[in-house]
Amino acid sequence: MAANVEIQDASKDENIAQNETFKTLGVTEVLCEACGKIGWNNPTKIQRECIPLALQGKDIIGLAETGSGKTGAFALPILQALLENPQRLFALVMTPTRELAFQISEQFEALGSVIGVKCAVIVGGIDMMSQSLALAKKPHIIVATPGRIVDHLENTKGFNLRPLKFLVMDEADRILNMDFEKEVDKLLKVIPKQRRTYLFSATMTKKVKKLQRASLQDPVKVEVSTKYTTVEKLVQSYIFIPSKYKDCYLVSILNDLAGNSFMVFCGTCNNVQRTTLLLRNLGLHAVPLHGQMSQSKRLGTLNKFKSKTRSILIATDVASRGLDIPHVDVVINFDIPTHSKDYIHRVGRTARAGRSGRAVTFVTQYDVELYQRIEQLIGKRLPKFEVVEEEVMMLVERVTEAQRFAKMEMREADEKRKRPRDEENDNVIRLPEGKRRKKRKQR
Repeated sequence: MAANVEIQDASKDENIAQNETFKTLGVTEVLCEACGKIGWNNPTKIQRECIPLALQGKDIIGLAETGSGKTGAFALPILQALLENPQRLFALVMTPTRELAFQISEQFEALGSVIGVKCAVIVGGIDMMSQSLALAKKPHIIVATPGRIVDHLENTKGFNLRPLKFLVMDEADRILNMDFEKEVDKLLKVIPKQRRTYLFSATMTKKVKKLQRASLQDPVKVEVSTKYTTVEKLVQSYIFIPSKYKDCYLVSILNDLAGNSFMVFCGTCNNVQRTTLLLRNLGLHAVPLHGQMSQSKRLGTLNKFKSKTRSILIATDVASRGLDIPHVDVVINFDIPTHSKDYIHRVGRTARAGRSGRAVTFVTQYDVELYQRIEQLIGKRLPKFEVVEEEVMMLVERVTEAQRFAKMEMREADEKRKRPRDEENDNVIRLPEGKRRKKRKQR
């Protein structure tokens, strides 16, 4: 267990950095070709710093702004080590969200396709039995959320992680900050002490500093961003509006910037659903993404948005971290984030990998203090987003009508959810006594 953490200086001469390729970092030829196939032509900052150290066998704590290419920084060294020593159950990657788990698995499979890498995604919301069968096939890489992988370790007969050579905790601050600490502790007790461990995170918190719990051995800390920053090519602004007209301003901005793809962040699952229905009633192609949706619906929503068949994704913070959707043009903070750091993650969904993007934050009379904290965190005053108020007010009647329809649809959906259970109870009451007993026996 490491008390001392070696700090790696991430500032390099830019000319040298621009000339670096995956090959000069020490990545083997076959994996360099795989990088080229998925459009990774040059390594990002975090990749330039981490990959050579990882190839030397070091444990790593990697800190980098969102959208910086952290997945490649741990996936390439793991795949290279797997090439040298082929083995099943080789690496476990833990992530806080299901969507991020599927995305990381896709990247592993794309990079490892030439060498036949098999991945399994083990997350909640999916049948345990089918996952048990996937684990029985002993994949090379497991990408999992902490709760579900611990479930399998405790309940799936014959499954263990004794052969494990690599442990990765992606978005480590969020894993430790959510209710996953017990699961992490349980996991660390049953995996081998002799392994390589990588922790990657966009932010450094007190809990990430307590890295003894993750049993890193002489880790190197690589930091490519010393303070909370947003990407240079991101145009940020705010709009100060009365709370009751938020919907009108949202519709106005979506119309003004039509032709772009949008991610609109709301504070609650309920508001995501309401806003989606509202926009659909106004003829705008919006899809929802939140934690109360089934896993298949969540993946379906993401696929629609990624394939550009829908241009507006309305989401909670479940979509604010790690998801790589290259074509997001505009991020709208419809509900201001309660935690300032979440602002960094949300706006990081656009202006990724060198592209430009725009972020607009709605500030109502109730949000002033939260907004001031965001400005303090990013170290800059944001300009106002210019709108013509008279034009927005012309939308009030149409938006009010759409709000009414959205409320009715939500009420109907709630009733529909409750109805099957009520109908079942009604059926039981109507059955004669003898038949009721028979039905109980059949159950």
